[in-house]
Amino acid sequence: MNRPQFAGGSKVSMDGAYGKSNRANRYSTEVHARAVRMVFEHEHEYANQTAAVMATAPKIECGRDTLRRWVKQSDIDSGRKGGQTSDDRAKIKAMERENRELRQANEILRKASAYFAQAELARPFKR
Repeated sequence: MNRPQFAGGSKVSMDGAYGKSNRANRYSTEVHARAVRMVFEHEHEYANQTAAVMATAPKIECGRDTLRRWVKQSDIDSGRKGGQTSDDRAKIKAMERENRELRQANEILRKASAYFAQAELARPFKR
């Protein structure tokens, strides 16, 4: 089973979502860039890029899938492959955050408006 209360289960973040734990910055940007550069520099020595990733990952002490994801994202960011670039992803994330905040503000204003309208109706009518 893959439940948080069992050993080996997924971690639950503060907002209750499953998946990524708080290891987003486990590797510095220098290590990240160096690892990707090593894969590209030594790719010709291996049968394919996957083999280069599998050989490079233990050298920098990171997981193969982590390094594979970094290489894939680097290919997308440089334009060699199609997909969503890191800049686009950051912009979308910021817009989603802003959209969420605006929806919350609108909800607060809607409730305040209803409250004041109700209070106005409850006031005695003056002639």
